[in-house]
Amino acid sequence: MKTIASLAIPVQPDVWVFRIVVLVLGLVVLGAIIGGVLLKLQGEDVPEFVIAIGSAAGGALTGLLAPSPLGRHKF
Repeated sequence: MKTIASLAIPVQPDVWVFRIVVLVLGLVVLGAIIGGVLLKLQGEDVPEFVIAIGSAAGGALTGLLAPSPLGRHKF
């Protein structure tokens, strides 16, 4: 009888998906910043959804690029 571990297919990480996600989130953050600045230069108020989208994308980007705490245990 085969074990479940022997039937498992090893998963290989796809770095291109990670790169695309980081690129898109970075573009969203830059778009929110540039859009907010352009709106302020025209004398208009920046809509709250622009601030919210930029903040959410920045937080997601920070979470993706932060180093993993695994493997940092010093005993």
